[in-house]
Amino acid sequence: MEKLKRNVSEKMLLQKQNKNNKKGDDKKNRFLISISFLGSAGPIRVVVNGDDLVSGVISTALKIYAREGRLPVLGFDVSNFLLYCVNAASDALNPWEPIGSHEGRNFVLCKKQVQQETTEVRAEIMAKKPSGWKAWIMAQQVLKF
Repeated sequence: MEKLKRNVSEKMLLQKQNKNNKKGDDKKNRFLISISFLGSAGPIRVVVNGDDLVSGVISTALKIYAREGRLPVLGFDVSNFLLYCVNAASDALNPWEPIGSHEGRNFVLCKKQVQQETTEVRAEIMAKKPSGWKAWIMAQQVLKF
């Protein structure tokens, strides 16, 4: 009876070791990254595979950010964001490159600035004539003089 128990426990131990060896191959390329958001309280930490694309990492980070209810609300459109490596003084990372191709583990996620829309909105605001009660009072004062 004891011999059977040993054999069963030994078999289970061998099976566990085999599973761990197989899982170890998958985990070799995994690492923890920290992504800071401009205007937010603190970074988000995410475990990623080295083969994951930058766009996928941005998408995952935005989902986690929204799930935690952080402010300011950013949205989910990956194309509106750029990911920068903190350690390297370089341009934004290419969304189609694997995240493991960069040596850094600390990143900053920034929203793209759209200048054309803001200038158009400003032009519309400046072109509008004043309306409302303040404009009416000012018009009344001008007519008195």
